[in-house]
Amino acid sequence: MREIFTRFHAADPEPKGELDHVNAYTLVVAVALSAQSTDVGVNRATRELFKIADTPEKMLALGEEAVIEHIKTIGLYSNKAKNVIKLSRILVEEHGGVVPNSRAALEALPGVGRKTANVVLNMWWGMPTQAVDTHILRIGNRTGIAVGKDVVAIERAIEDHVPADFQHHAHHWLILHGRYVCKARKPMCSTCLIRDLCTFEDKNL
Repeated sequence: MREIFTRFHAADPEPKGELDHVNAYTLVVAVALSAQSTDVGVNRATRELFKIADTPEKMLALGEEAVIEHIKTIGLYSNKAKNVIKLSRILVEEHGGVVPNSRAALEALPGVGRKTANVVLNMWWGMPTQAVDTHILRIGNRTGIAVGKDVVAIERAIEDHVPADFQHHAHHWLILHGRYVCKARKPMCSTCLIRDLCTFEDKNL
């Protein structure tokens, strides 16, 4: 396990999330919008939105219909716009317009689940949380890095087995590896930097 993450680190010492944001609030919104949507699509939709609404107060002033106009190119845009307005109102009324730095408080926001909360805690506050998405769920089991049947099990496996000094960036390395190398249908095993350490049975086919 240490050798796997040593290689990931050598290839990309400071991996970054690919969602554009300017502060903790826009990060929360961007990650919430990314459910069942690509990061590229979300970035395209929020490029102009975040120029005029980068705080919950500004988002509330903009209103739900205007938010829909900005994000209507991404999946489930109507429900997502409702959640953006609802979470913005809660942030203003219950948190003074400041994004909380606790998982429980974040998960209490509409449209914010465990994954979104972990992304925000990791990327904004530097906590070693593990945001498990479909890429990590797939490659965790495929490679043997983190085996489990659901998101929580995979999250725990990463926390239990990945060396502490790699915990902070672990989910970024795994997401990017799953997105660009260990793809769902056609994994690029011939160019994979951890091929010799991977348990995937079909890697030599």
